[in-house]
Amino acid sequence: MTSSPPPKTVAFIGGGNMASAIIGGLRRQGMAAAQFIVIEPLASQRDKLSSDFGITALEQPSKALARAQQIVWAVKPQTFREAAAQVAAHTKEALHLSVMAGITSSSMAQQLATQRIVRAMPNTPALIGKGIAGLYARAGVSEADQRSIEALIATTGEHLWVTDESHLDAVTALSGSGPAYVFFFIESMMRAGQSMGLSEAQSRQLAQSTFAGAAELARQSHDSPEVLRQRVTSKGGTTYAAITAMQDSLVGQHFEQALRAAGARAAELGREFG
Repeated sequence: MTSSPPPKTVAFIGGGNMASAIIGGLRRQGMAAAQFIVIEPLASQRDKLSSDFGITALEQPSKALARAQQIVWAVKPQTFREAAAQVAAHTKEALHLSVMAGITSSSMAQQLATQRIVRAMPNTPALIGKGIAGLYARAGVSEADQRSIEALIATTGEHLWVTDESHLDAVTALSGSGPAYVFFFIESMMRAGQSMGLSEAQSRQLAQSTFAGAAELARQSHDSPEVLRQRVTSKGGTTYAAITAMQDSLVGQHFEQALRAAGARAAELGREFG
């Protein structure tokens, strides 16, 4: 199934990091600066968009939004209702993509008076084109709309669709928040390396390269992560000592508990913000 081409005009409500990741990807694909409409209240961020992408962003919504075939919502959840009140009159014919945490598609449909809404839960590696986003489409989103959204998201990395909107809470817990877990473990490995006499630079290089290499090996291998782990873990060896220490400290169970906490918080935000 082939993806549709990007829209002729796409508007971004909010011009922060995730919006910038998508804009940057589309610009690299050849979309002209004139094909973007960006609404961004912060002057410093408008200046950055101009410097990075040659785009002139607007401080306030205007009727120019009516030109956009797609609207990307990238504002903070707590500001969505106010922004929607200013935008909705101009965007009823557009396809809407939300990268906001905590705003349900039903709340968006009510505020924007349209059913053509897709929710996305991306993650920060999107900034370098290595992200992955979970996507959910409301019933009013056509197959052609989905292909159009895929073309947009492809500029930031991979995607997968879920058929139950509540599953985006699990996506948030695993991949949305996931980069922070990786950084957390890299920090821990660096501290351990330094405590054993390595320099900070050496510890950082070893930790980062190990994560990157192991992740790529897991992607390319037909074997499960469990099998790959067992192959490195010779009984009585150094890896065995480390894994046994983590198992004795219930690291795996605590880590799973942490992810469930993230998923529960994502659901709470949905109830809090709509």
